[in-house]
Amino acid sequence: MAVIDGGPEIRLRNHFERPYDDAISAARTCYSPRVIEADEITDRQRRTIGPLTFQAGHHTVYQHATFEFSLEGVSRQLVWCFLHAFPFYNSEQQSQRYVRLDEVRAHVPAALGGPDRALYERAVESAWAAYAELTRRLVPLTHAILADLWRLRDRKAEAFGKSVAKEAEKKAIETARYVLPIGAHTAMVYTVSGIVLHRLRRMAAACDVPDEARRVVGAMLAEVSRRDPAFFSAIGEPPLEVDEVLERRAAPVGAGDEKLARAFDRSLDGHRSKLVDHGAHAPEVVASAVRNVLGRAELDDESALALVLDPSRNPHRLDTLNVGVHSPLMRTLDHAHYTFRKKLSHTADSQDQRHRMVPGSRPLLSRTVPRTTDVVEPDLVRSDPGCHEVFCEAVDAAFDARARLLDRGVAPEHALYVLPNAVAVRFEESGSLLHLLHKWTMRTCLNAQREIFEASMDEIAQVAEVHPALVRHVGPPCVVRNRLVQPRCTEGEHFCGVPVWRSFPAIERRI
Repeated sequence: MAVIDGGPEIRLRNHFERPYDDAISAARTCYSPRVIEADEITDRQRRTIGPLTFQAGHHTVYQHATFEFSLEGVSRQLVWCFLHAFPFYNSEQQSQRYVRLDEVRAHVPAALGGPDRALYERAVESAWAAYAELTRRLVPLTHAILADLWRLRDRKAEAFGKSVAKEAEKKAIETARYVLPIGAHTAMVYTVSGIVLHRLRRMAAACDVPDEARRVVGAMLAEVSRRDPAFFSAIGEPPLEVDEVLERRAAPVGAGDEKLARAFDRSLDGHRSKLVDHGAHAPEVVASAVRNVLGRAELDDESALALVLDPSRNPHRLDTLNVGVHSPLMRTLDHAHYTFRKKLSHTADSQDQRHRMVPGSRPLLSRTVPRTTDVVEPDLVRSDPGCHEVFCEAVDAAFDARARLLDRGVAPEHALYVLPNAVAVRFEESGSLLHLLHKWTMRTCLNAQREIFEASMDEIAQVAEVHPALVRHVGPPCVVRNRLVQPRCTEGEHFCGVPVWRSFPAIERRI
């Protein structure tokens, strides 16, 4: 096997034809009795209004223009630490849960050469070999569990047997992906507004992988500039250099402090996600807000909370469109706020961070990951001695390769790419009940990634201890619907095979 890295392939799929003039026309509309169109903008207005609005901080006018990119050949580490590390984007990314990766495709830092590059590439190739072997070993395990869950012996249809076999392979690669490097390539459709693109240009060095980030953002800017050069030449601020980035100046260079990681783990007290802060009077505050929104002084706290949380009283709870922020009543849930301390694998957190309205302060891995192996091992792998052995050898080899690269003087942001998806990520995460409610609905489904499912169940149980009235009607879609209508799995043919609605939250997850 050889590592394939042709560099990032960036293409602008869709865009505004005249994004700069569109922004100027939006600015002019603020002072006009009618809407100003882009084709009415003059050269003088381009020279004056654009810089004036940008320098004064009136940046919303640059948010109207939207750019949809095709990104291929970018690392998953870049996505996690930069492209998905803030709220204001939209993307659809190639899934390592469902796409089998037979080719060794990964980012190779251009700065690496000679023995360093050879060491790096051997580590990546070794990880891919472990992924293939782990997948092979996991398939019979996943098939046995699914066959039992779905009562395969009692079903005669050959097609159903094929479906079980196909799903078993998916579950196997979903678990085997833990040994793949975080430098593995991915592909995605990525959409941002014009002002976000300006911010990405400014802050490309403020992440764990500044070289790759600046290269990818540079290619995105070039694509836009070919269509409308003024959008970046007439306005904007220059990119921060690496030595201008606060985070990089403030953090030590090299491997992380193992004692700090262990102290964090002890602070979890056995939880995957531990509740560390909350508003003491959240139920009363939410109930008061419900009364004030509806103008109903006669509602007691229990009735007020039922109106907003009980799906039999609030049909918005059953709406798959997630309309909570558009509902005056449901916005009262924003007043209940919770902070959790949690530990997930890199691959699980890559999905967890997609819940952008429940933001986390994620670490700089180049500064915090210790030299010794520090990973989250999937339960399915741990349950089988052969799989456990393959996994441990793979992650130990990855950490050893990273340590040797550091010893050879390779920059931490280049060496970290060989770390496995299983590498532990420790952080704090906060959100209001409004947005946690959506997350907990989606991630307590048995089809959710195992770690995120367990973290969500952990969070719900702890909130129930302090504010039981606020999580009385929390659960996956089939549970929420069962309180009002016939139980129905919203996953369709991907039904997990377990009637969760009968016993939630007392459920056993086997896979």
